[in-house]
Amino acid sequence: MAVAAQLFRGATRGATRAACGSPALALALAAAAGRRALGSAPPGLAAGQGWRRAALAAAGSLGGLGLGLWRRQQAAMAASEKDEDEKEEEELRQRFMAPPVSGLRELRRRRRELRSRMELLIMETQGEVCRALAALDPGASFAVDTWERKEGGGGISCVLQDGEVFEKAGVNVSVVFGLLSEEAARQMRSRGKSLKAKDGKLPFCAMGVSSVIHPKNPHVPTMHFNYRYFEIEEPDGTIQWWFGGGTDLTPTYLNEEDAVHFHKTLKEACDKHDLKLYPKYKKWCDDYFYIKHRGERRGIGGIFFDDVDSPSKEEVFQFVKSCAKAVVPCYIPIVKRHCHDSFTPEEKLWQQLRRGRYVEFNLLYDRGTKFGLLTPGSRIESILMSLPLTARWEYMHTPPESSKEAEILEVLRNPKDWVH
Repeated sequence: MAVAAQLFRGATRGATRAACGSPALALALAAAAGRRALGSAPPGLAAGQGWRRAALAAAGSLGGLGLGLWRRQQAAMAASEKDEDEKEEEELRQRFMAPPVSGLRELRRRRRELRSRMELLIMETQGEVCRALAALDPGASFAVDTWERKEGGGGISCVLQDGEVFEKAGVNVSVVFGLLSEEAARQMRSRGKSLKAKDGKLPFCAMGVSSVIHPKNPHVPTMHFNYRYFEIEEPDGTIQWWFGGGTDLTPTYLNEEDAVHFHKTLKEACDKHDLKLYPKYKKWCDDYFYIKHRGERRGIGGIFFDDVDSPSKEEVFQFVKSCAKAVVPCYIPIVKRHCHDSFTPEEKLWQQLRRGRYVEFNLLYDRGTKFGLLTPGSRIESILMSLPLTARWEYMHTPPESSKEAEILEVLRNPKDWVH
């Protein structure tokens, strides 16, 4: 009996190895092998031959059951994964204002690629900002306009007009690609870009989210932000890439508490990545939004950067993401604080005059406006969305000394440090 038990253990070990990981097959072979070891064969068959056939029959039966079970488990797992994918897609759809230009499934399929991650970021930013603005102006709603560019790509324009709080607020997303125009390439080369074209052709891809918000109340400042990513493909296949963007505030009247809050929030976003970024990009913003023919800045600044391609693509993307996430907290509290402030006809008139300066900068100096106007197939309505519904120009208008109007002009001519 001891010998039989020893044979049984050895046989079951061999059967288990032969089963190659199938529990049903292992059990069948083990049972058959055990019975063979104990010497009890079916009638009319030699012990070895009979139990060998029985084992094969049992293995076939139970192995089929095991394979069926495995297939059902795989099908259940696939169905569960599909449900999770559909749930994630639905959650993304609810966060967006419209389907992405590149298609949601394509973006999710290529979710590890930076271009896809950037498009998802600008889509989410558009949704976040539109929802925050709509919550403050419930009587109005965003018109959502999806457009295509025949040369490649398209965009989503979301515009709110004539609300109780906002006279005009636009938040646009664009994802365009194709061949860069010679005028646009010349503009980039003028700021130091070394672009090598083949037969005058430069394949490019550009995507970004941009917004300008013009409130009705002159005590609520105008706000602008833009975050973008650019790629150029050179003849040898080399990809040049860079990020640009920024967020800036243009008040009609100076409120130092608002200015400190706005700049402090942007500084916190920058400081997560490098303490040198805020002072560098704050100065760049003051210099960039300079209306040369007026000798003054468009507003009280914020941050601005362009052509940023270091230290690495991932690190710059994470910085841009932090800045985009700071848009709502840096601006919405200011709107809430002042959207119901009383104002006089004279204060409204001053707002219209300052908006005239805003228009002058955007049409004469702004890089984004210039690039859009120089790119074939661009959507002009979306590019000029940044312009206010109303503005005013008066001949030789000069505010009285020591007035609130003169106070903001002094800051526009001599930028201040708001966080130290």
